[in-house]
Amino acid sequence: MKILIKNVEIITQNPGEEILTGDVLVEDTRIAAVGQIEPGTPADKVIDGTGKTLIPGFVQTHIHLCQTLFRGQADDLELMDWLRKRIWPLEASHDEESNYWSALLGIGELIESGTTSLVDMETVHHTESAFNALAESGIRAMSGKVMMDHGAEVPAGLFEDTADSLDQSVQLLKKWHGYDGGRIQYAFCPRFVVSCTEKLLTGVRDLSAYYDVMVHTHASENRGEIALVEAERGMRNVQYLEHIGLANERLILAHSIWLDEQERQILAQRNVKVTHCISSNLKLSSGIADVPGLKEAGIIVGLGADGAACSNNLDMFQEMRIAAMVQKVLHGPTCLPAREVFKMATMGGAQVMRLEKEIGSIEVGKRADLVLMDLNQLHAFPSTGVDPISRLVYSASKRDVETVIINGRVVMENHQLTTIDRAAVLRNSNEAIDRLLKRSGVNAKV
Repeated sequence: MKILIKNVEIITQNPGEEILTGDVLVEDTRIAAVGQIEPGTPADKVIDGTGKTLIPGFVQTHIHLCQTLFRGQADDLELMDWLRKRIWPLEASHDEESNYWSALLGIGELIESGTTSLVDMETVHHTESAFNALAESGIRAMSGKVMMDHGAEVPAGLFEDTADSLDQSVQLLKKWHGYDGGRIQYAFCPRFVVSCTEKLLTGVRDLSAYYDVMVHTHASENRGEIALVEAERGMRNVQYLEHIGLANERLILAHSIWLDEQERQILAQRNVKVTHCISSNLKLSSGIADVPGLKEAGIIVGLGADGAACSNNLDMFQEMRIAAMVQKVLHGPTCLPAREVFKMATMGGAQVMRLEKEIGSIEVGKRADLVLMDLNQLHAFPSTGVDPISRLVYSASKRDVETVIINGRVVMENHQLTTIDRAAVLRNSNEAIDRLLKRSGVNAKV
């Protein structure tokens, strides 16, 4: 299918960071032309972009789709209490149907707010249903079952046998990695060192190298977490990951807030990728990552909303705005400018996923992951003399997202989802969380 978007402002995010007014032609799954396209060029679908803005789809590099159903169920708690008292019991209560609707609820929200690619960490069981939701929705994703074989306070419903955890992960990888021309990829997802044995982590290390796939885990989110790792393993998080050989170019670390200088050097030297999740970190009072310091060290940093259970929404516009503003309080008003934050949300995320040659910018030959925005809104005016990217980071919102194309397929048009039954998701989400609350014993009060 050919899609022609005409006469639109194009935020390319190409190496020259060009901003053009012109046309974009999509053929099948890829961008075929950018700029002034010859009048009369045939297309199956023509979209008039006059007065609108076309951006690369956002890339969120840390999401928990399995937790979308838990939105509002675990507010105002510290990380380890949040996990042990609420999130783990609810995750352990998931069934195949509830995880499916949780995933679709999150995916629909992500698409509506302009996210076209995500790095997801599922729960221990029922991961197949989440992959089915990813496949049906059309979103681009890297996902995997979470792995947990250690910890006295891990619920029985999440505690795994090491060999079974590794085997189940490989079976999912064999079925889903590379699905739909690579739109879906697999990543091994050991939850964090606190809930994983060294045998599991070294097994993941070896399998990741054998299949050349990413490893997605949490690290150094909370000082209490680091203290647990030091007590058990005799060293800090990142030092331990380096010690066992997991710190390499295939590793994605969510959070990375509490790092010492040696750990920062390890991340830089080993080309480990980092995901900054500012809304989650603020709400759980975990801390604020030194993003300028990470970037100065040459570490690739992406942005993620984490899960709806901790940040309460999955909106990249919120993540960009807060990420930029918090760093200014710490380091001054010129720190982490809008263009740098927008790059983190697009090309930075693509680099985290090792897909920078495929997504993250509007360039000929890249996958057609595109977001059309209508910024003709009171909250985004006046536009004259305003840097278009500053306008996107500081003024725009998810309400301005009009049409979303992923892999050349229109998944939202004129604010209407085309691959997801919105009403069914809302109805089934309420029914599912009611079932999980009863099954888990988690009630409305801590």
